Amino acid sequence: MSAAPTGAALERKGTLQLSLAMALSGTIGVFVVESGATPFNVVFFRCVFGAVALGLYCLAGGFFRDHGFTRHKVLLTCLGGVFIVFNWVLLFESYRSTSISVATVVYHTQPFYVVLLGALFFRDKLTVSKFAWLAVAFGGLVLVAGVSPADLVGGGSYLLGLGEALLAALFYALSTIFTKRVTGVRPHLVALMQVLVGIPLLLPFTRLAETAGLGAGWAWLVGLGVIHTCVMYALMYSSYQKLPTSKIAVLAFIYPAVAMFCDWAVYGHRVSLLQALGIPLIAAATLGINLGWRFGPSRPVAPVAPVAEPTPLAPVVTPVPTPVAPVAVHAAGPVPALPSRSTT
Repeated sequence: MSAAPTGAALERKGTLQLSLAMALSGTIGVFVVESGATPFNVVFFRCVFGAVALGLYCLAGGFFRDHGFTRHKVLLTCLGGVFIVFNWVLLFESYRSTSISVATVVYHTQPFYVVLLGALFFRDKLTVSKFAWLAVAFGGLVLVAGVSPADLVGGGSYLLGLGEALLAALFYALSTIFTKRVTGVRPHLVALMQVLVGIPLLLPFTRLAETAGLGAGWAWLVGLGVIHTCVMYALMYSSYQKLPTSKIAVLAFIYPAVAMFCDWAVYGHRVSLLQALGIPLIAAATLGINLGWRFGPSRPVAPVAPVAEPTPLAPVVTPVPTPVAPVAVHAAGPVPALPSRSTT
C-alpha cells in the first residue's frame, strides 16, 4: 500500500500541471492562425469539439452525478458562457489586426477589469494601493500598445485590434464575475455548459460553407477543442486545488511568455524595446492586484516605549512559627501523592 502524497509532493504536481496548462494556453494563437478559419468559425468549432471532449471527460469521471446545478446557477453559468465565447471571438480577431504577442499582453489586463467591476457592481473595497497598481498597469498598456502616428492616420486596423483585445479582456472579466458566483458545481461542468451555450449562440454568425476548403485546418480546430478546451482546463482545475494563490498568480505569466515566443518563432513577430518596457509593468501590477501587495514603501512602525521595571517592595518578615509536637506517621507509611492527570 503506497503512502499518501505529502503537501510538498502535491504542490510539485500542481506546479507541473499548471505550468503545462499555461504553456498550452500560449500556443492557442498559432492554432487559430494555422487553422485558416474566420474567428467566428474557429470559436464555433472550438465549442463543438470542446463540448464532445469535455462531455466524455465528465462522463468518465462521474461528474454528472450530484452535479449541484440549480436554476439560478444554470442562469449564471449561461451568462458567463455568453461572455466567454464572444471574448474568444474578439481575441482571435485581435490576432489578425495586431499580432499574437501584442494581443495577448493587452488581453492580460483582465484582472484589473475584475477589480473595477467588483467595485462597481458588488461594492468591493478599492484601496489606494489597488488604484496605484491600476495606474501602473495603464502605463504598461500604453507602452505595449506601441501606437504610432501612422496608426492614427492609417486605416485604423491596428487600433481596432487593440480595442478588440481590450474588449475581450472586459468580456473575460464579466464572465469571471458571473462564474465566481456558481458555487458547489465542478468547474469542468461549468466549462462544459458554457461551450454548449456557444454552439447555438454562434451558429448564426458561422459561415459553414467556408469550411469546405480547410483541409489540414480541421486538425488545428480539433486541437483547439480537445487540447485547449478539455486537456488544458482539466490540468488547470486540478492544479488549483494543490497550489497557493501566490504561486498560481506567478505561473499565470507562462501564458503570455509562451505566446510571445511562439509568435516570434513561427511568424517572426517581435515587440520593440519600448513595448518590452511595458510588459514588466503589467506583470508587476497583475501580481500586486492578485497578491494584495501594498504599493510603495511600508509605513515605519512607531517604537514601543519600554515598560518601566516595577519598584521592588520591601521584604515581608514572616514570623517563625512556634514548634509543635510531631505528627505521628501512619503505620502504612506516608500517603503517596495522587498521580497527575495526563492526556493521551
